[in-house]
Amino acid sequence: MTNKPLLVIAAGGTGGHMFPAQALAEVMLRKGWRVKLTTDARGARYTGGFPHTIEIEEVSSATFARGGVLAKLAVPFKILGGVLSTMRRFRKDRPDVVVGFGGYPSIPSVGAAFLMKLPRMIHEQNGVLGRVNEKFASRVDVVACGTWPTALPEGIEGVHTGNPVRGAVLERAASGYIAPGDYPMSILVIGGSQGARILSDTVPGAIAALPSEILRNVRVSHQARDEDFDRVTAFYAEQGINADVQPFFHDVPARMSEAQLVISRSGASSVADISVIGRPSILIPFAAATGDHQTANARGLVDAGASILIPETKLTVEALSEQITNVLANPEGAQHMVRAALSVAKPDATQELCALVEMLAGHEQ
Repeated sequence: MTNKPLLVIAAGGTGGHMFPAQALAEVMLRKGWRVKLTTDARGARYTGGFPHTIEIEEVSSATFARGGVLAKLAVPFKILGGVLSTMRRFRKDRPDVVVGFGGYPSIPSVGAAFLMKLPRMIHEQNGVLGRVNEKFASRVDVVACGTWPTALPEGIEGVHTGNPVRGAVLERAASGYIAPGDYPMSILVIGGSQGARILSDTVPGAIAALPSEILRNVRVSHQARDEDFDRVTAFYAEQGINADVQPFFHDVPARMSEAQLVISRSGASSVADISVIGRPSILIPFAAATGDHQTANARGLVDAGASILIPETKLTVEALSEQITNVLANPEGAQHMVRAALSVAKPDATQELCALVEMLAGHEQ
């Protein structure tokens, strides 16, 4: 067994949990730690970008949110089984610190760390605690918060670290911005893993309705779900709009750095990327998000004057087209939005999380 300290990262199966987990893993490896990731089959789909030296373990967990009555009855037993098997693994290879990033797959590792009294913390990406992190908030040593302020249970104090962003985002931190003008301009449309249909319903029409002097210069990168791909692609083609439509962009940081405007959901990772790279944005929070946390996520950018927020209830083709025009027809205003986004960015979020990990392990530098 190596003498290197061991960090166990536990994260659920969405990009919102996995991207900040990846950022922490990358830096802790460079600091000489061993890193294990525990997740479920959904989370494993997001591990392609993780360094190959990370050990990835799929764990048994479950959620009450899916399945029928029998599936729900089995949930406590699946979770208990996952916690017990994780405790057995921890006894063989004892972690120095366990960090949970939320989601049901994080329960076994954070639960085992609690029962075994191991140093542990959680990181909440959103402005409202997720269900799992809410349960563990009073059972961990540190609650790190990606969005500030984060609504926390009474008596719980959080540490504002910001949301870690991937290396590909940091490479483009505060990258030069070309203000809108009478030359090619790029709009990036990203919808997150859930609820992006409303963007496919409204964004193409809103872009087609732009004034001709703006529209003739616009090119679009639009992330659309598989079921929306054909109609979105066809609409742009019929309107003669230069558009690259894909179900998933593997190069979002590069596209964002080249964009004059980003239209996006306000998932925590998207908000962090927009602020660190520094781009004007129109944010449309996912109305069904737990505790309306996407509206809370957007608050920092909106209050700073970096972003325009349009609630789903107010989202129409006309309203969106008007706001796109307001940004692309106002180069000075767009430059101001860039500066405002950078003013609320936390590009050192990963380093702050690393410092907390080392503090918990007694390895303060």
